[in-house]
Amino acid sequence: MSDSIANIKTIKLANPRGFCAGVDRAIEIVERAIDMYGAPIYVKHEVVHNQFVVDGLRRKGAVFIEDMEDVPVGSTLIYSAHGVSQMVQNQAQERGLRIFDATCPLVSKVHAEVARLNRNGFEIVMIGHRGHPEVEGTMGQVSSGITLVETVSDVSDLRPKNPEKLAYVTQTTLSVDDARTILEALKKRFPRIQAPKKDDICYATQNRQDAVKALSQKCELMIVVGSPTSSNSNRLREVAATHGVTAYLVDNEDEIQGEWLSGVSVVGVTAGASAPEVLVTAVVNRLKEYGATHVEETLGVDEQVVFQVPGALKRK
Repeated sequence: MSDSIANIKTIKLANPRGFCAGVDRAIEIVERAIDMYGAPIYVKHEVVHNQFVVDGLRRKGAVFIEDMEDVPVGSTLIYSAHGVSQMVQNQAQERGLRIFDATCPLVSKVHAEVARLNRNGFEIVMIGHRGHPEVEGTMGQVSSGITLVETVSDVSDLRPKNPEKLAYVTQTTLSVDDARTILEALKKRFPRIQAPKKDDICYATQNRQDAVKALSQKCELMIVVGSPTSSNSNRLREVAATHGVTAYLVDNEDEIQGEWLSGVSVVGVTAGASAPEVLVTAVVNRLKEYGATHVEETLGVDEQVVFQVPGALKRK
């Protein structure tokens, strides 16, 4: 492969990259449930948005479902890391299912905030992407009084009953910069809109985006390892592009195209929060086949966050 790509020399790896604490916890919950209760274990939606991870869990005995009718009465069901609506929770209880909640604790925090605001009579604006399971789960915590905003132009269409009783929450995996632009529009139109007690965009999302911004100054091309269904992985590609670097999202090393690397000397590599390091290693090895001789780990935030699995799944 190296004969057509003569210039690539260096691979710079973003830090942090790959799995976050919420993804680690979700995968561990599924694996422990299979170990303790045996296959099949049902999971509402893909537990995390990565095809490699989902396929691996499927081989172990996980069954990923969207329709609750596909879960036999009395079975074990796990909620994905993205969280689920109150309606799904009610359906699970009605079917007598054994439930384990793999919702990321940072998403659960947003759910609790939405419920609290609703109880206190606030109308809620959710900043996020329509159709994403996290958005559906968060908006599904209440029966009414919450409106989705995806763009700045959506802000002008808002017609709250009482602008003095308005609050906002955000999808945890948004681009920090995109969310900031929408927030500026919201605050300009509704100066008294109430903010969350703590920023909803999660630490891992922000850290990975910051690492890409820094790496964009040091490379000519960025490869983001992650599935196309992964919101945070897509945002990493967008962040790189916004900072002037051509960037591609790949599920695995086989999706790398030689023409991308033509004339490129330094390639940056990162991975979304749901992409395992084994995929990064495979991408690095493929880039070496194209001629890269030096791999450099860049400096970044050292993440020490750990989320515990439910007590019933802890090993004795």
